[in-house]
Amino acid sequence: MPVRWPEGWPNNTLHAMRAAIFAQQAGRVVAYSLAAFRQAFAGGKDLSQIDNVLIAAAACELHPKAVLKGIEMQSTKDRLRDATAEAYERGVRGVPTIAVGERLFWGDDRLEEAAAAIGAGA
Repeated sequence: MPVRWPEGWPNNTLHAMRAAIFAQQAGRVVAYSLAAFRQAFAGGKDLSQIDNVLIAAAACELHPKAVLKGIEMQSTKDRLRDATAEAYERGVRGVPTIAVGERLFWGDDRLEEAAAAIGAGA
């Protein structure tokens, strides 16, 4: 399936990232992340639009009203801020960044190198 970039990419994904933090607290972060990426890059949907975030959340059994409440909670905002600071401290300076052990692979042009490192067990 070809990648369908959302119109206006890159978009403001703050609500999508807060929803991921909420999904993590609910034990659904992997399912949510996959659903959100499908929305964005298979469906070409803009994740800056809250309806698209809620569709991804519903696809992994997170109730839209709970997600709306969760993304506005101060604890969710604080956890995202802390996760962002931790990533920056590790050396993350952009997306996509793939961590393989202690090595970071940053940028679209390094995804194949990251995949090779994963395959090599690095």
